[in-house]
Parts: sequence; structure tokens; C-alpha cells
Amino acid sequence: MTRNEAPVITNPYKLHSSTNPLQQTSLGTALKRLAPLMFDEKRSVVLASIAVIVNSGASLLGPVIIGHTVDTYIRNGNFKGVLMSAALLLGVYICGVFASYFQTQSMGGVGRRVLFKLRNSIFTKLQQLPLAFFNQNKAGDLISRINNDTDKLNQFFSQSLVQTAGNLFLMAGAVLFVVSLNPRLGIAALMPALGVLILTKLLSSWVKSMNVKSLQSLGGLSAEIQESLSNFKVIAAFNRLDYFRQKFNEANERNYAASVGAGLASNIFMPIYGLAHNLAQLVVLSYGIYLITAGSLTVGLLIGFLLYVNSFYLPLRQLAAVWTQLQLALASLDRISEVLALESDIMVVASAGKSVRPGSFLEFDNVHFSYPDSREVLAGVSFNLEKGKTYALVGPTGGGKTTTASLMARLYDPSSGRILLEGRNIQSFEPEVRTRKIGFILQEPFLFTGTIRENILYGNDQYRNLTSERIVELLAERSLDGLLARFEKGLDTQVAASGDAISLGQKQIIAFMRAVLRDPEILILDEATANIDTVTEQLLEQILARLPASTTKVIIAHRLNTIANADEIFFINSGEITPAGSMEHALEMLLHGKRVS
Repeated sequence: MTRNEAPVITNPYKLHSSTNPLQQTSLGTALKRLAPLMFDEKRSVVLASIAVIVNSGASLLGPVIIGHTVDTYIRNGNFKGVLMSAALLLGVYICGVFASYFQTQSMGGVGRRVLFKLRNSIFTKLQQLPLAFFNQNKAGDLISRINNDTDKLNQFFSQSLVQTAGNLFLMAGAVLFVVSLNPRLGIAALMPALGVLILTKLLSSWVKSMNVKSLQSLGGLSAEIQESLSNFKVIAAFNRLDYFRQKFNEANERNYAASVGAGLASNIFMPIYGLAHNLAQLVVLSYGIYLITAGSLTVGLLIGFLLYVNSFYLPLRQLAAVWTQLQLALASLDRISEVLALESDIMVVASAGKSVRPGSFLEFDNVHFSYPDSREVLAGVSFNLEKGKTYALVGPTGGGKTTTASLMARLYDPSSGRILLEGRNIQSFEPEVRTRKIGFILQEPFLFTGTIRENILYGNDQYRNLTSERIVELLAERSLDGLLARFEKGLDTQVAASGDAISLGQKQIIAFMRAVLRDPEILILDEATANIDTVTEQLLEQILARLPASTTKVIIAHRLNTIANADEIFFINSGEITPAGSMEHALEMLLHGKRVS
């Protein structure tokens, strides 16, 4: 076997730990990205928009009615006219209240449904990504993106988006009224707003970057908590609770500092917008009194003008709060979109025909493999497995045994070279076909919370609708009934994905039953007997011996008796796979052979 230069491996699935605000999503781009999720919400959005217009219109009519009442009725002492105006004003405001309630309810429903669809989309995407993605990213950060980031987006859509639309409509109407009532006074009233809008534009990138850091630190805190709780038994066994506390405190302090920074950045606009509002009122009041003394403005119009200034600047102050929520929502969308934009590189390719090699069932053809940012694990290895034979993979820890088995099951793709199954490139098999042909019992079996029945039938559509009695019969046909008898409630025994309800050895037994029940053509056992007793191990060996003669078995084990009956033994180390021949030769290679480089 020859060594070729190791291919350059990058981290295609590593999610970014930092984000450049200048390259982040704009509001328009965000709406385009979310458009497919909101396609079924058109009716609700249209009705909410109508309610926004009604509510804003009611707010804009108020100052007109008040100004008219002051100049027409109060000035002339017409009490009846004042009562009529008051009744009209009450009716307008009641319409606004109902419209506001309807828009809140309508968009709240839209937000919840979009949140539901968005979380489904993210989780579906995660299921499509290869094992390499989960090796490169922390589970806690992914959980934060699914829960926290989507919730921030939901809050903006269900609350802030309609509020923003209503405020913009109200502000536009207020501008139209003040400019039409008195252009010079209107322009003077709007000058402070121009200054704060320029300042907002300058500070937006900074505000968004601070919110991005806050979200990332929260994801890091979630990852630290998840990792610490998952390994709490080890921490307690070594009495390193102080280490757990230290790691948590460091992550918590980073999150605290980032949260404080985000809070300061997010609230910086409120006092600035408040100052602009006060300046505008001062300008209108001073200039308005001057115009009244000059005879070009009435008291009623000045009161209406002040009310319209409030109708412009109060929504502007609310937009200051909404603007920070928008920056937070866009930062969350960036983190969500980063996941949704990923595509699996474990794709089904077109078959290039069969490569005929007599007796070959699974073949490695000049296979190279490296993990991202790591040394080459396999360097141009070639070997083949024949149908119905038993193979053992031995070698020092870290030599590449589990990696080789994972490549056989196509949990990873080679960096270069080919893996052939029945003469076809393994990449050309549909996942359903490939997983029926290849059974894999992992070194650390994963079970779902539920019953043994649910776990052993997972992914096995062939037996999903069978009765429990028939499943027991199928297990007996494969000599698996002895394993099932070790559980007091049989198929109805409850299994917890985490915790100590059942032992690791029992989990391996369930994983063994799940794999054998699928009748795979090749069965890979990665230390499948490492955590079970000798009696159970002998029972598993008997079950393996009764498998169909056509079943190819690949066994990774450190116990010599487990691999003693293998037809062929491969020694794996330093990027090479070498036929070891006899058990004695394999043992000699382990003791005196090549060391891990």
C-alpha cells in the first residue's frame, strides 16, 4: 500500500462563532427567507394590516376632532357641540381599541404558527445532515438555536412587526397632517427626527453585533450546561464539582457580560428619541405661540399640532425599542439561516456500473480519510470482504478501527477513493436500501425514551404494524428470545434515553436485537460485547453463529476470544490496514508492531 499526500480538509459543517454585522441579513432579505413559512398566512396578514390601518386612522382623526372642537365649539361656548365631538371621539377611539386587539390576536397566531413551522424546518434539516456536522458543533448551541433564536424571531413577528407597521403608518399620517396644516411649523417639528434617524443608521451595526454576541454567549452557556449534565456522573466520581462550577461560572460570566453589553446597546435609542420628542414639542410650542400672536395660527390648530407631534414622536420612541428587537430578530435569523443553508455532502450519486471482482462483497479501493483539521486516519487503503465470512478489526486505540467501520456503513464518505458494496459505489445506494443491507451496533448504543418494542422496531417499517406476539415469534426465530427474557416486562419494558433505568449492557442487548431483527447482509459490531457479562457474551456468539450463512460479519473487539473464530483479521494502525493472518500474528502485531504515529 502506498501513501499519497493527505487531502486538504476544511470544516464545512462548523457553525460560525462570530458574525460580521456588515454581512448580516437585512429586513427585506429576512422577509424573503421567511416568505415560504408565511405563504399560508396571507389572509391573517391582510386582515391584520387592515386592522393596523383602522387603528392608525383612529389615532390620526383624534387631533383633528379636538382641534376643531376647540376652535369651533369651546371658543364659542357651544356645549352641545362639545358633547357631540366627545361622543364622536369616543366612538373613534373604541374602533381603534377593537382594531388593535384584532391585529394583536391575528399576528399572535401568525407568529405561533411560523414558529412551529420554523422549528420543524430546523429539526428536519438537522436530521438530513451527516454525522460530521454533529461532531463539529455542540448540542447545547444547536438547542439554543432551535429554542431561543426561533423564539426571538417569533416575538418580533407576533408583536413587533405589526406594531412597527402601525407606527410607520401613524407617523406617515402625522407628517402629512402637520405639513398640510402649516408647512413651516411642520418642517421645524420634524428636524429633531432627522438627526436621530441619522444617528440610528450609524449605530445599527454596532447594536446588532452586540446582540449577536449575546445570542452566541447564550448558546455557549447552553452547551456548557448540556455537556456538564451529560457527564455529571464522571464529574461526581472524580469529585471535580469545583471544575464543573468553574466552567459554568466562566460561561455564565461571559453570558452576563455579553447580555449587559447587548442591553446597553439595545436601550441607547430610548433616551435619544425621548430628547428628540421634547425638543420637537419645545420648537412647536415656541414657534406656534409666535404664529398665534402673528395671527396666522389658531389655538385649536396649535393643540392639534402638538397632538400630531406626539403622534409622530411617541411611535418613534416605540420604534426605538422595536428597532433593537428587530436587530435581535435579524441576528437570530442569521444563526437559524446558517443551519438551514447547510446541505449534506452524503448524497446519492449515479451508479457507474459494477466493478466485478470475484467473491468481493464490500471493497475499499485506495481510500483516504481525514477528519477536519486532523491528521489522515486512512491513507490509500485497499481490501475486500467476501460474503458470508467473519472479519475482525484489531489495532491500538486511535488506530482507525471505528473510523473504518463507520466508512463501511457510510456514516462518513472517504476523502478520496471508493467504497464498493456488491460491486457498486456505496454512494449510489438510496439510504433506505443501504441501511437494510448494513447493520451497525455502535460502541455506545443510543436508545429512545419508550419501550423495548419501540426501540427494536425503530426504522424497521417491515415489522412496524405487527402485534407484540408476532414480534416475539420473530425474535425466537432468530434465537433472540433468550435476550428478551432478561427484561421482566419483555417488549413493554420502559427504556429511558438518559439515566440509569437500565444498564449500558442492557442497552447493548437491545441494540443487538434491533440490528439482528433487520436481517442485514453485513453486520458490524463495534465493541458490542464490551459492557456485558461472559454468559450473555456467549449467548450473543451463539446468535451470531446462527445468522444466515450469507451474512458478512465485521467485529471490532479487544477481547481475544471474541475474534478468535474470525475467518480473517485486519490490523489497523498509522493509516494502514494490513492482513494479520493468524490470531498469534495479530497479537504479536499488537504487542510489538507499529505504534500510533
